[in-house]
This record gives sequence, structure tokens and C-alpha cells, in this order.
Amino acid sequence: MNKRVGNQTIKTDSKPRIISTYSVVGPKEGEGPLKDYFDRILQDDLNGMDTYEKAESSMLYMAVTESIKKANLKEEDINYLVAGDLLNQLTSSCFAAKDVNIPFVGLFGACSTMTESLGVAAMLMDGGFANYAVAATSSHFSSAERQFRFPLEYGSQRPPTAQWTVTGSGAMVLGKEGNYPYVSYVTIGKVKDYGVNDVNNMGEAMAPAAVSTISQHLIDTGRKAEDYDLIVTGDLGKFGKEITMKLLLEEYNYDLSKNYIDCGEEIFDNERQNTNAGGSGCGCSAVVDCGYIYKNMISGKLKKVLLVSTGALLSSTSCYQGLNIPGVAHAVAVEI
Repeated sequence: MNKRVGNQTIKTDSKPRIISTYSVVGPKEGEGPLKDYFDRILQDDLNGMDTYEKAESSMLYMAVTESIKKANLKEEDINYLVAGDLLNQLTSSCFAAKDVNIPFVGLFGACSTMTESLGVAAMLMDGGFANYAVAATSSHFSSAERQFRFPLEYGSQRPPTAQWTVTGSGAMVLGKEGNYPYVSYVTIGKVKDYGVNDVNNMGEAMAPAAVSTISQHLIDTGRKAEDYDLIVTGDLGKFGKEITMKLLLEEYNYDLSKNYIDCGEEIFDNERQNTNAGGSGCGCSAVVDCGYIYKNMISGKLKKVLLVSTGALLSSTSCYQGLNIPGVAHAVAVEI
């Protein structure tokens, strides 16, 4: 049976269920507006480790193992761990995966990795290749900062368009049964490059990809924007969100003014916490989706949500060479 709908979308027949989630965040995120929705707030962003990279990996390990426990499962029950992160060669994910007894699929989608991993895991489930799968990702302010920008000791001043990489990790366990939120559609995005090369303006770089994927999802499925209680982008921040709303309205006549939020704008109180344009990083959409969104779906406050994580596909090499920053976004429709 052909599961494809339109040009870029997959419709799941079996409706893989998200049977549990777990979110862990750093101290700064734990002081933000969504603090009550996270499962664990660290008091130390090193999490007892001697490097920030090890700390990030330990957070991902915690999210994966605790989400499995919440689902009343064992590691041996999980057929695939689908995960990735921002660091070179998926350092955090690989080092977390070595400590769990689960076959590992590593993905790189930059900040889009939460919906990328969720989408791939859902397709594995719907194809009959797995009974249980875990989708996960992580990021850490300090590990990302010194890989992509400056040494932490440098103390550089941030422009208003800059975002604050979220220290956090989220994991979702997918199963086949139960009255849980389920994945109905997966829309895999195309890479878009609109000539942005400012590493301190990720929202502008990623916004065209968000516009492309959201519009294509609605075209492919025949749905309207207002069919969703919320359309949630992952990591655009204040300015990227504004660009996305404007382009969707002007180019496609989609009005998202009443049902659109961005995780990067929600996770911090930007003025009080001095986070400029808001949050970013793989962990941004991961912890908001695994915490705030999922728990509001379980409680019945939200019934139908479109998760759209967005990623800036740069590397430490490409930004030093002055190359543009391509963007990508993946969308997953989750319903209950």
C-alpha cells in the first residue's frame, strides 16, 4: 500500500503512539516560564561531569532511559534508538548510545532533529519494522557555543537577533497501543538556502524552510492551518517566527496569528533572562514538545498539533569559510 500523500508527506496507517516522554533541562531553562512542565531540572549544568560535552551526553542518556522506565519497558524491549545532536559526529548521541543496549540510528538535522527523529521512528513503526522505538535529541549551551561561535571565556556581546542554545534533552517512546497521542502524518522537509550567512541570526536562516514545510504539509494533506490547535515551530525565536508568519500569510494566505507558537520564544522570558531573540538548539523543541505540548495533549487541552522543528545546517568549517546557512524543517502531526 502506498503511504505517500502529496509530494513530501507520509500518512501512517497504524498511528504509532507516543506512550511516554521525558525532558531534562539546565538551571536557566528551569527558571523560565515552562519550568513546571519539565521532568527534571538540573542544579548544575555540568551534571557532575568534567566537560560540557559529557554533561550533554549524560542528559541524553537520562532522557532515553527515564522515558523507557516511564513506559514500563526495558531497554531490551526497544528495537531502535533514533537520535542526534549538534556536535561533531553526533558526539552526545553516540556516547549515550554506547551505554544502552539498543540498536542505534544516528541522525543529523541540527535543531530540526526532534521531529526528524520522531518522524523516522514513526515510519519505522508504521512499516512494521519495530514494536517500540525511542526518538531523542539534546543540546547544551556551552558545548554548542564553543563549537560554533567563541570560547566561553571570550565573553562576546550578543546582537538582538542572537539566540540562546537550550541546555536540555528530550525523548519520546513510541508504541503500538494505548490511548496516547499518535503520529498521523510525517512531512520531510527540503533544504532551503536564502543567502543568510550571519551565525547570529539563525531565525532568519531557518524561517524559509519552516514556511516551505508547513505550506507543503497543508497542501499534501488538504488540511487548513486552523485545523490544528497549535502549529509549533521549534527554534526560530522572536524574529524567525515573525518572518515565518509574514511569509505564510503573504505567499500562501495562511493566517497563523491565532494558533502558532515557537518553542524558542516560549522557553525563556527573554527580557528577564537576557536571552535576546529566544531559545534554539536541538534541545529547545525537544523539551518543549516532550514537556509542555505532550502534557497538554495528555490532559486534553490540546487535540491536534503540528510539530515543526527547524534546523540551521552549518558546521564550524562552513561558518569559518563564510558560507551561507541552509535551513531545513520537518513536520509531524500528532493527534489524540
